[in-house]
Formats: sequence, structure tokens, C-alpha cells
Amino acid sequence: MFKKYRILKWIIVFIAASIVLIVSFGLWFKSLIPHSDPKVKTALVENLPYLSENKIPLRGKILAVVTSTGFIGNTEESTGYELTELSRAYYTFKANGFEVDIASPKGGKSPVVIDEEDMVAYDYAFLKDEAAQYKTNNTLKIANIVPEDYQAIYFVGGKGAMFDFPNNKAIQTIVKNFDQANKVIGAVCHGPSALVNVTLDNGQPLLKDRRVSGFTNKEELLLIPDAKTIFPFLLQDKMVAQGAYFNEGAMYLENISHDKNLITGQNPWSTWSLAESIIQQLGYTPKHRKLTDEENAVKVLITYKTEGKKKAKKMIEKMLVTEKKPISRILLLKHSIIAAMQGKIGDTSGLLGLVSFVKKSES
Repeated sequence: MFKKYRILKWIIVFIAASIVLIVSFGLWFKSLIPHSDPKVKTALVENLPYLSENKIPLRGKILAVVTSTGFIGNTEESTGYELTELSRAYYTFKANGFEVDIASPKGGKSPVVIDEEDMVAYDYAFLKDEAAQYKTNNTLKIANIVPEDYQAIYFVGGKGAMFDFPNNKAIQTIVKNFDQANKVIGAVCHGPSALVNVTLDNGQPLLKDRRVSGFTNKEELLLIPDAKTIFPFLLQDKMVAQGAYFNEGAMYLENISHDKNLITGQNPWSTWSLAESIIQQLGYTPKHRKLTDEENAVKVLITYKTEGKKKAKKMIEKMLVTEKKPISRILLLKHSIIAAMQGKIGDTSGLLGLVSFVKKSES
């Protein structure tokens, strides 16, 4: 009888200790989340130096293409184009002297996915930019576009693109037109779905023997395990089936592929780099831009994955203490969660340690 009480006592102690540990970890994790900067949410385009200072004269026009699809397949889950994949490229093009038109398969107002956790000042400014919002609410119909009016075309990602980009005849025609004229073609994340069914006049797929990037199978399946049944195809598989050399980078980190006039990016975190590569391909040096805290965090994460925690810490010290550059703790925390989802406990611990180190270095 007393033995049973001892066992019960230890069970209660174990449960209580577990609760204390979980609560303590939760409070510690919460302490790593920085307070949001109210100035970011109130940002206006006229107050962003990158756009308001040292303006570049008009050099031409770039066409951005967004999806018209508002729901994923036959589900009730809403989707659309990714705000950050449009807003950041849009302002990069504008800052470098290019007017930007926005088109979609159906024309008119296009559905948008807004994730405030991923937004920076440029994204909030875009939502308050009357000219930009008019264009997103009144997109041009892609079938009515005159290719000769544009120096480059850029396909914005978002899961909706997987449904209305691949088989759109107008998209196929304009992509073929641009490629055969050696004009710049850019696409990010799910945006490269616009390229998968394009056939050139020689009968070969556009993607055959081309080096490309796009949202990877691993990235897709981690977030949507049943993606194979929801989407018409997995983007990576489809591009490889078309004869492409698929350049797969680290999950949810910047990675672009530049193959002559074709420039593709793996995910939303590739948008800035891809947009500036488009400017370079057009023959111009991109205007200087102060990197965002998110971009600096991406550099830290890439260093962590390729060179280890020690090198990543040195980079953090240099950025925060010497160069006074901000680092997004939110993005580092997200990657610690991603590591946990993958069962990579060592990386989860290592990344949480980096977040704690960033917080300490900021003070």
C-alpha cells in the first residue's frame, strides 16, 4: 500500500516538474520575441529614403503578373499572390527607374495573402500607396498585354499561381515572346509555375537545360503534407520533368538562379535579390538599399547552416555591435520552430541560442 503511495507521489512530482519546465520555457521563449516597432506599420512611401531620395529618371516599364485564384483547389482555404513578393519587387523596380504595371489572368482585383509577421516597412507602405493599390485592384488582363511595351516580366508567387499560371495561353505566349526576344523573365516562389508549360518554336520546353529555382518539394510538403493531392503538381517535380536543372537551396532561405535572361527565386526571402538581379540583367547597377533586419537574419541563418554556430555568432556581433545593423529575431525564431517540426532538436537548440545571443547583443 505504501509502495503505491510512493509511486503516486513520484508521478505527481514528475507532472508538476514537467509543468514548471514547460511554463518556464514558454515564458523564456516569449521573452525572445521583440516588441513590434510602431513606425514600421505607419510607414509611407514618401518617407522611405530608398524611394524618396536620389530618384532615377524613367528607364522603361516592367510587367508584374499576379494570380487571380483566391482558393486552393477545391478547398475553402483562401490564397492569392503573396504581398511581400509583389511589394518588395515593385519598389525595387520603381527605385531603379522603372514604371510597373500589374497584370493577372482575369484582370481586375486580385486576391492577396497578407502575413503581418513577415512584413517590413515597404510592405506596409505598399498597402497605403494609392497608386500601387489602384493597380492591384484593377490589374490588367494578361491577354491584353502588348509585350513590346515592357523591358522585363516578373511572375509573383503565391499558391494561387499554381492553378491559373501553368495552362494560361496568354502567359505562355508572352513568356515565349520574351524569351525569344532575349528579354528578362523573372519569377519567384510559386511564380515559376508560369514557365512549366511553355514550348518554344523549336518544339523544346522553355525550361529544358535551364538552371532554375522555385518553391521546393521539401518546403511545400513540410507546410502542406498532402500538397500532392491539393496542387496540380509539385513545382520542383514539374520543372525537373521539363528538363530543367533545379537549384535547390536551404529551406526558406534566399536562393536565386540566373540563367541568361531567366532569373528565378526559391521563396519569398529571395525576392529582394531576384528583383535587383533583374535590374542588373537590364544593364544597370541597382540603387543602393539598406538591407532589412530580415535580410540580415537570412545571412546569419545561411552562415549557421554552412559554417556553424560559432561563425554565426561572430557575424551577429559584427552586424549588431560594429555595423549597427538590425537582425530579425522573429525570423530566427521561425527557423527554430521549422527545425523542431523536422525533428532536428540540435538545430532547434542552436537557433534558440542564436536568438538569445542577438537579444543580449542588442542591449
